Amino acid sequence: MSFSPITGAAPTVIHTSADGLDHGAFKMPTFDGEISAYYAAPAGQKNAPVLLVVQEVFGLHEHIQDVCRRFAKEGYFAVAVELYERQGDASKYTDVPTLIQEIVSKVSDEQVLADLDASVAWAKQQGADTSRLGITGFCWGGRITWMYAEHNANCKAGVAWYGKLAVGHGPLQKRNPVDVANTLKAPVLGLYGGQDAGIPLDDVHRMQDALANGNDMAKASEVIVYPESNHAFYADYRPSYNEVDAKDAWSRALNWFKRYLA
Repeated sequence: MSFSPITGAAPTVIHTSADGLDHGAFKMPTFDGEISAYYAAPAGQKNAPVLLVVQEVFGLHEHIQDVCRRFAKEGYFAVAVELYERQGDASKYTDVPTLIQEIVSKVSDEQVLADLDASVAWAKQQGADTSRLGITGFCWGGRITWMYAEHNANCKAGVAWYGKLAVGHGPLQKRNPVDVANTLKAPVLGLYGGQDAGIPLDDVHRMQDALANGNDMAKASEVIVYPESNHAFYADYRPSYNEVDAKDAWSRALNWFKRYLA
C-alpha cells in the first residue's frame, strides 16, 4: 500500500524481521481459482496452531502482512488472503467512501467465509495444526472475525479488533455479529475504542447484552472498551494509533489465543 488511508501521504509502516520465519506471498487455491495471499510461520516447525489474519478495509497491505509476522514470532502459522481481489484492487483507492462503494459493498460474507475455509485447508496441507484454529481481524476484518467464529465449528477462538457489530458495509451482508451471538462456535475477544464514532457505544453495549444472554461460547466471549481510543488504535502506521492501548490489547490477544489454542 503506497498511501496513508487517513492523510493520503506515504505511511511509515513497521517492518517486523522475518528472521527465523518461513514467509511470503503466494496464490491461494480457493473455490473459483486463486487469489493473492501471504503467510508467516516459525521456520521448519510442523504442527503450529493456525491463525487466520483478516485485513482492514484497505486490503492485504504491508501492515497486515507485518501482523502475520508478529504472530509467527509467537509460534503461530499466520495466513492472510486478499478477500476482495475479485471485486477490485483496494490499493488503488485513497478515498474510503469510494472504496466501500465500488469494492467492499460488493463482497458477500459467503465469498469471504469460503476463502477463509480455503485458507484453513491450505494451512493443513503445509503441515500446520488446524485442530488449533483461531482467527483475528481488524476494522472490516473485525466484523468478519465474529462471523467466522459463528461459521466454522472447528474454530477455537477469535480476537476481533474494532469490527462493526450491528451493521455491515453493504446489502450483501445480511447478518451481523449481534445477530449471531447466540450461535457462536468459539469464544471471541472484542477490542474496541470508546471514541470510535463508526461503532457507537450503544452497539457495543447491545453486543455485550447479546453475549451475556447467548450460548456457552457467547458467555465465554468478552468485549473490552478502551475509553480514550478511536477506531484503528492498533494500526501503528495511522494517526489513530494509541501505543498504550495497542500494547495492552496485543497482550490480551496473545493471552486469549494461548488460552484456547494451547
